[in-house]
Amino acid sequence: MTDTLSHSRSVEDFVKAVYRLQQNHARVSTNLLSHELQISAPSVTDMARRMVAAGLVDYRKYKGVVLTPEGEALALRIVRRHRLIELYLLRELGYSLGEVHHEAEQLEHAVSNRFIEAIAARLGNPELDPHGDPIPAEDGTIVNRELTPLNELPVLSPATVSRYSTDDALMLDHIVSRGFELGARVEVVSRDPFDGPLTVRVKDAERVIGAAVAGSILVERVSS
Repeated sequence: MTDTLSHSRSVEDFVKAVYRLQQNHARVSTNLLSHELQISAPSVTDMARRMVAAGLVDYRKYKGVVLTPEGEALALRIVRRHRLIELYLLRELGYSLGEVHHEAEQLEHAVSNRFIEAIAARLGNPELDPHGDPIPAEDGTIVNRELTPLNELPVLSPATVSRYSTDDALMLDHIVSRGFELGARVEVVSRDPFDGPLTVRVKDAERVIGAAVAGSILVERVSS
């Protein structure tokens, strides 16, 4: 693998996109990657072939792409960078939750591993980013949790807000402004049928939120 290829922004974006899409697909199609990366399908295919030669992906025509162990290790390093930068921006530099993703997208390609580990130490080696996503450890290990979208939580089942599954700045600001901060205790009081709004008890107050917003709030059920 050449240093130019392994450290180029296009390669880092590609492996991170494959990693993200692999969470829901055994193999990632070129069409999905084209949509995710906002580049043409032929460009995706060309990039995939280059990365096969670099040992980062396994690409099969008509079947799509999957990361090799080396590709997954690179993706996890990039994800670690991104999530630590997000948390640093929020805690230390006063960014809002809705602002950190876009800024981290730019910075993750420009900082050294030494800088990232200094951030990790400064923040106390955190396990979660501002969205509740797990931060991969320095050795690449990552912890996954069993979470449920709030719009699927059974009525009167207590839970805590554990993760936001959206990077949309306006939606994130809306979610936080309604009291659904990470760690907040929640309970669905009622829900209207046919994807109607939900009445949710959060912080001892009842809030009415839309099903789409509730679907972006992931919760962990707790014993009552």
